[in-house]
Amino acid sequence: MDGILTGTSAESATKAWLADFGAVLASGEAARIAALFAGECHWRDILAFTWDLRTTSGAEAIAARMASTLARMAPRDVALAADRTPPRRVTRAGTEAIEAIFTFETSVGPCNGVVRLVNEGGEPRAWTLATSLDEIRGHEDPANGKRWQDVDWKRNFGGENWLDRRNKARAYADHDPAVLVVGAAQAGLSVAARLSLLGVDTLVVDREARIGDSWRNRYHALTLHNETRVNHLPYMPFPKSFPVFIPKDMLANWFEIYAEAMELNVWTGTELTGGSWDEAAQCWTVTLKRADGTERVMRPRHIVMANGVSSIPIMPDLPGLREFKGAVRHSGAYGSGLDWAGKRALVLGTGTSGHDVAQDLVVSGAAEVTIIQRRPSLVVSLKEAQAPYALYDEEIPFEDKDLLATSFPFPVYRRSHQRMTAMNRHADAALLDGLEKRGFRLSFGQDATGWQFLYQSRGGGYYFDAGCSQMIIDGRVGLMQFDDIARFAPEGALMKDGSVRQADLIVLATGYEGQAAAARRILGDAVGDRVGKVWGFDEEGELHGMWRPTGQPGLWFHAGGLAQCRIFSKVLALQIKAREMGMVA
Repeated sequence: MDGILTGTSAESATKAWLADFGAVLASGEAARIAALFAGECHWRDILAFTWDLRTTSGAEAIAARMASTLARMAPRDVALAADRTPPRRVTRAGTEAIEAIFTFETSVGPCNGVVRLVNEGGEPRAWTLATSLDEIRGHEDPANGKRWQDVDWKRNFGGENWLDRRNKARAYADHDPAVLVVGAAQAGLSVAARLSLLGVDTLVVDREARIGDSWRNRYHALTLHNETRVNHLPYMPFPKSFPVFIPKDMLANWFEIYAEAMELNVWTGTELTGGSWDEAAQCWTVTLKRADGTERVMRPRHIVMANGVSSIPIMPDLPGLREFKGAVRHSGAYGSGLDWAGKRALVLGTGTSGHDVAQDLVVSGAAEVTIIQRRPSLVVSLKEAQAPYALYDEEIPFEDKDLLATSFPFPVYRRSHQRMTAMNRHADAALLDGLEKRGFRLSFGQDATGWQFLYQSRGGGYYFDAGCSQMIIDGRVGLMQFDDIARFAPEGALMKDGSVRQADLIVLATGYEGQAAAARRILGDAVGDRVGKVWGFDEEGELHGMWRPTGQPGLWFHAGGLAQCRIFSKVLALQIKAREMGMVA
């Protein structure tokens, strides 16, 4: 690549490339498609051409995959997007490019695209291309404003009012939902909102007593570690009065407000206890157990596992732990540090929860707190940890930020996070040096890709420093390595040198089972085997089984932070809607 195009405006270069792109799509000739791409090039498609999430690299591979879809998808009307961020010169992952948003139509509906153009031989060529389905034609999301064009001006005096209809819809007395969503936090509520506005009957169930309890019942000091400006749910942004980092109880309360305002059908105190897939009928038979002991059998066509990457605590059976005479708690349910004032505590795990718990214990007056490191951990200051969200600082419309955020094909996304990790490491050099001098083992992720790759690969392994790292450096929080422990004993941890580190409390900050394990536990081994892996990157850099079809028909997975749930709830809802319409097998 020869660098950014000069001597021509970003808009004229983009329009020229889009005109050529529209022409070669109409021709269907793979060679002509390939000629529009740079030597290094990548295409991420989200449902627009392939009804899946796919990433392809290399001009010839891109052309071959795209050409194979043209007869079916019939892309047309490629044009610069009106009323959106205009083409502009940017630097992404260290590469200067012209970044532009465009639109096009397919046989399914309107689509959005993002192209990044570089100069190759004096001509604009695509370095990255992203294409995504926006809506299904004829089944548009009514939240775009068109609902106000078809108002029923009559009043139903003497008949059902709004509350009557809501109570009836929630009861499911005479029918079953098309979609059963398991989990009523950000993942479950976001996809239920999307599905409901697309006219797909959806019931959300949650085993907790109240919507939001999955957050409300976690440790007392928990506050989100990424900024509110990034975390809005679909259709209802957080009020501008909200703090930069939302406390857990505030978020939990907002979930209740959201479910009510979005008219979502939610059964709390309800647990999915089992289910089986009926191949002939193409639906599930599931059993729901209510808090009052009653059971309800339903036959939904789809199940969405939205029970989170932090749903079922991992409680390892460590040697000697059952002999310990003190209290053993998982980090998610250890309560408040104030409950342990004057006590001695061991905290096993050096991810975010382990550090937060250790810090909470110290400032709450615990007599002694030691954190136990099992494996190297990534540490990044809370400020520097916001680097992946820098796009949301740009002065462009919020919907454009979301579109651009999903437009980075995996190789570019990976390179970008390696650069961020290097910058974070430099900015946090003094902090990291102090930790290493104390014996803390540091990691920067696989191939130095940073914390977000750790999250998407294994759901943890990092800490956003909110003060505990300095406590470790200063010795206010003790540090030991798990490999130095022989076993646990009635009084605490028996070390290999024969000494005993005494404790009244052991907190297991040992993480949670993944969603695939939860599905296997509830729906059985046969379903678990068909599903395969969920979460973590596949060979194309897309997440295994997440927001896309799995090996088990009618079973979907939805999870992630609030931003991921907002963006990909639409992707998942469109796929379910398409299947409900018979558009996709």
